[in-house]
Amino acid sequence: MLRLDNIKLPLDHADTALLDEICSRLEISAREVVNFIVFKRSYDARNKADIQLIYQVNVQLCVELEKDLLVRERVVCRPAPDTRYQFVTMADKVFPNEAQQRPIVVGFGPCGILSALLLAQMGLRPIVLERGSNVRQRTKDTWGFWRKSQLNTESNVQFGEGGAGTFSDGKLYSQVKDKRHLGRKVLDEFVKAGAPPEILFLSKPHIGTFKLVTMVERMRAEIIRLGGEIHFDTKVERLLHEPFVDSESNHGDTLITDRVNENTVRQVTGVCLADDRVLNSRHVVMAMGHSARDTFSMLLDQGVYIEPKPFSIGFRIEHPQSVIDSAQFGKNAGHAMLGAADYKLVHHCANGRSVYSFCMCPGGTVVAATSEEGHVVTNGMSQYSRNERNANSAIVVGINPETDYPGHVLAGIDLQRKLEKLAYELGGSDYSAPAQLVGDFLAGKPSVALESAKPSYKPGIKLGDLSEALPEFAIEAIREAILVFDRKIKGFAMSEALLTGVETRTSSPIFIKRGADFQNLSMKGLYPAGEGAGYAGGILSAGIDGIKVAEALASSLLGSTNSYLS
Repeated sequence: MLRLDNIKLPLDHADTALLDEICSRLEISAREVVNFIVFKRSYDARNKADIQLIYQVNVQLCVELEKDLLVRERVVCRPAPDTRYQFVTMADKVFPNEAQQRPIVVGFGPCGILSALLLAQMGLRPIVLERGSNVRQRTKDTWGFWRKSQLNTESNVQFGEGGAGTFSDGKLYSQVKDKRHLGRKVLDEFVKAGAPPEILFLSKPHIGTFKLVTMVERMRAEIIRLGGEIHFDTKVERLLHEPFVDSESNHGDTLITDRVNENTVRQVTGVCLADDRVLNSRHVVMAMGHSARDTFSMLLDQGVYIEPKPFSIGFRIEHPQSVIDSAQFGKNAGHAMLGAADYKLVHHCANGRSVYSFCMCPGGTVVAATSEEGHVVTNGMSQYSRNERNANSAIVVGINPETDYPGHVLAGIDLQRKLEKLAYELGGSDYSAPAQLVGDFLAGKPSVALESAKPSYKPGIKLGDLSEALPEFAIEAIREAILVFDRKIKGFAMSEALLTGVETRTSSPIFIKRGADFQNLSMKGLYPAGEGAGYAGGILSAGIDGIKVAEALASSLLGSTNSYLS
């Protein structure tokens, strides 16, 4: 199999154009092509009048011809990389010491799902503990909150089967360096579970909430079929542990640093649940999401080493999708091959802050995403079709522990709660969100009536002055950035666009630190993973991290020293 890169074709190219270009590049006839598949398809819209599709293809020829082409000087091609997943280790059919050694996975979002699935595929029969409800019940609870303001603090946008990514745009791309093609493994499993096959080759694939619900159920069924267990409405109250006694076995790089006293390092031995049940295991994956604040406190109290980390705060901004489409695609706006336009923006402000777009949802809605009573949090969501009236994105300001929330490890959570409680009060204390027209926000005056904007946030909005909702430095930076973004996307600063507050849960405010063996610095056998632990930012990166942690756990449990772990 050969790989051809950077094949550019017009937006409305003929069905035969790709094969014709392959033959031209390789200087062969169509009869010599056994098969070809599109490995990646993207587009170049820098010239809006002449948008180009860009293909990366794998081409199968006869073996001798492939060998010949690879050594021809005038033909530019390379062997197609093998993207098939290679398991680092496998358990025997009869797994020893089952009651003690079955791994536990806490949390069943993208990270927990992929971690549990891989462990099950390797024969390790994981036990999954999810504090929230199954995805069908969770969907009912979430819609109940949006429609009737009835919040279930254990089953909502943040908690439950599928994780926060289930109620999102379902984006499946990330900035993770992925030399081992672990992202491909994630996408392959999603397709097996019913995701559209096109996610394997689109440069910006997404799924959408309704399709994610069915996929999650099928992946759960596969884990169970392979011997795993999944327990919903099951909350971990505390860890069980004992003093850690180092052995002569190789744990990778030394984990004891000047930040962790060697005498305080513990070995996890299991978990205690809210109903006082105890499950024993010396291998526990902590794959809770970025909103598991009570779990963060519990882990810190138990001596798990945690550090504060930067995150971002801001608002959601909504524009008519047609405005974004026209700005990005010009006369090609609405073309089926392009879909709803997105954007990615960043600006470094005069006050030293950085403002950027986050979780952009083309053709989507702004959703209520709190998990705590008396708080308002916004997020964005799209369905697979991305055909809602508005585009929305978070416009957020980066903040850091040293200057913005110093004092203690969990001070970032205190700041999040303070801003979310304030947003609840500004919204009228009924889970409506405070909102303001962009023109009024830039002019520094409260909004009193909507113009052409139709807010998508449910339960509803209350117009007012968002300058009261965030610290002054954040308001100053966002005002400056919106005007700069308008020069990049015409209409971004349109006066009738709408800002809705607040967005505070862009990422986890903590790192649950781990070493080279993926175990926590102060709690051996504990594998912090995914967004909540600070090691992912989105569905795909969380799934990749879940795979890495599962590999490390399996290698430790089974005594493997496979070189794939890096």
